[in-house]
Amino acid sequence: MIRVMLVDDSAIIRGLIKRMIDPETNIEVVASVSNGELAVKRLETGGIDVIVLDIEMPVMDGLTALPKLLAIDPKVKIVMASTLTMQNAEVSIEAMKMGAADYVPKPTSTAKIGGASEFRDSIIAKINALGGSRSSLLSRSQASPTASKPAKPTAGASPVSKLAAAAGQIVLRPSPARFPPEVVAIGSSTGGPQALFEVLKNISATVKVPILITQHMPASFTAILAKHISGTVGRECSEGVDGEVVKPGRIYLAPGDYHMVVETQGINKVIRLNQEPPENFCRPAVDPMFRSISEAYGGRVLSVVLTGMGADGSRGAKVVAEGGGTVITQDEKTSVVWGMPSATAALGICSAVLPLQDIAAYVNNFVVKGRA
Repeated sequence: MIRVMLVDDSAIIRGLIKRMIDPETNIEVVASVSNGELAVKRLETGGIDVIVLDIEMPVMDGLTALPKLLAIDPKVKIVMASTLTMQNAEVSIEAMKMGAADYVPKPTSTAKIGGASEFRDSIIAKINALGGSRSSLLSRSQASPTASKPAKPTAGASPVSKLAAAAGQIVLRPSPARFPPEVVAIGSSTGGPQALFEVLKNISATVKVPILITQHMPASFTAILAKHISGTVGRECSEGVDGEVVKPGRIYLAPGDYHMVVETQGINKVIRLNQEPPENFCRPAVDPMFRSISEAYGGRVLSVVLTGMGADGSRGAKVVAEGGGTVITQDEKTSVVWGMPSATAALGICSAVLPLQDIAAYVNNFVVKGRA
């Protein structure tokens, strides 16, 4: 059973969200409070797996409460609930940098919430994914007092997740690339902003190839995320623009509600945006980006699948691998949700399954030296 606490200054909204959750037999709302201060006091008594935390509240707002909640229980999963405004998008991105696991866009009126099946489906999916992730973390930590320590590599071992490889759960293949990649493509979802900051800030300035990213986010959020990436990693990042020529050293982020793909025009690679149907229930989706990059760059592609719910990116990564490109994923232990990376790794197409903190080093070595 996943135990949830709702934190919102509106009793009406808390009640509506609770009624959305109540039919779910594996989720129980065990606490419902009106501000961050009350949430902190309730969490001290334990028994909470996932917190849905509003941003704007009296007494103590969500951003102030967030670090206090994580200090009490570092493993609790916190979903920020915010309306789709630029100001709240800014706060939500900041919250994820501070340790929130995810966010959920909240409709702007109680009438819209009451009939918003998309909101209901989103919040239930996130609670299920994050609650399951917390249970997995707790099970591993209880099973072994040393489970949190990274396994030591064996002699001659490739740079994979040693825990996964030892368990025989993942079949790896050597990188097929004969030349350094000309582009790095990254896909991410739940927990993605935090993972992107960690990876991108540690990519060396000697890596001059373009980096293209699809992160599952609505439009008002992707513009803010691009701004935060630029400020955090010291490399120019912007939303992709239709018809823009892809340039070395730049980071391009798929804008919300648009698939971002790449096509060849003469000697140039050009970004194209489209609103074709969602793939894997997502727009932007990772799969179309990966497929197009494989077609445009052939085997000189490094695709990276980071934390996220679902399986988006796995089919596109298979196209990359079949085209001679290289695919790596984030490992289970460091993923907020091991959905997208797991689905990709299960296909047997990955050259490495790595802890988050090791991914940038792999990119640096592979792009600059042609080997991991």
